[in-house]
Amino acid sequence: MYSEQERRRILESLKLTPKDNFLRVLKGELPESVPLHNMGFTGYNGEATIRIVGPSLFDETHLTPAPNGRYDIWGVKYVANESTGFGCIPEPNNYILDLDDIEHWHDYIKAPPMPERLDWDFLAKKDWEASGIDHRQSAAMGVIGLMPFQQLVAFMGFENTFIALVEEPEICEEILNYMADLYYPICAAAAEHYTMDCVYLLDDTASAQRPFISLEMYRKFLLPIYKRLSKPFTEKGIPVQFHNCGKCETFFDDMVSLGVRVTDPAQTGNDLLAAKKKYGRNLVLAGCWDWTPPVSWPNVDEEEIRSMVRQCVDTYAPDGGYMGRAGALGIPGDEDIARINGWMGEEIYWYTRGYYNR
Repeated sequence: MYSEQERRRILESLKLTPKDNFLRVLKGELPESVPLHNMGFTGYNGEATIRIVGPSLFDETHLTPAPNGRYDIWGVKYVANESTGFGCIPEPNNYILDLDDIEHWHDYIKAPPMPERLDWDFLAKKDWEASGIDHRQSAAMGVIGLMPFQQLVAFMGFENTFIALVEEPEICEEILNYMADLYYPICAAAAEHYTMDCVYLLDDTASAQRPFISLEMYRKFLLPIYKRLSKPFTEKGIPVQFHNCGKCETFFDDMVSLGVRVTDPAQTGNDLLAAKKKYGRNLVLAGCWDWTPPVSWPNVDEEEIRSMVRQCVDTYAPDGGYMGRAGALGIPGDEDIARINGWMGEEIYWYTRGYYNR
């Protein structure tokens, strides 16, 4: 699709690294190219807009798929399967806290012991090296390890969590703050000792159709925890990127007040154009893409796929405040999905290089 000569011409015209291009977006400025939303992983052409640099004290960088599942630091068992790309979820019907025992939650939820002595400079150096970051090319992103709502669900399942939030609100607040007590010192140390350009906060509080909880509950239970854990970073001027899947636009105002500069994956169930109009470059929409197989599936036309990518970019990229992403979901090893992702990766990369200089 793009000749070697055209690719060379595009690259030679660029003046900014992926990092510097992304930092412009964080500052509310118009970049040179559309930054690519990569969640810290290597993207097309070996580039990574962002690298996750830790901290890794309690496995805060738990974004990597795990085919064999895992246990989290609280003792919750997670499982995975091929159809989800080995992304982990709490094992169904194997919860560590039952609603009948919620008053005695301290008997079931145990925070891991914090090491008595920590050399944070040493740990920061170790995590930095493990990330493989080239800070001249990629921005450094720290991670806030606690996902408050998702962790409540991991402890006792969706139904029991919703019942507990209504019937036992004080106990739910106790549990949330107990977890925050563990993570706040880590956040404070990370803000002090890690050289980071932004920090990642993750918590999925919405389905594809609507939020899981009301705005009132969000503000009562979750927003105070988000504020507490992000405060060490925002006080130092480190911007926040917030991952929240689903139709979460109800929470956008509170996210902006929290210091969130980027929201991902900004799924299309939200009114993204309305959000773009309301917040402008103050809330960067990262993603704006949901994979919908064409009606001809599994027969696909390459140009149709590439056109879908260009149309998405041209819808959300004008005047900035956007990070691009395009990809198809499928079982690992599916040749059709791999081929389509190859087209998409190539198209969104070359189509968005130098986009704002045209």
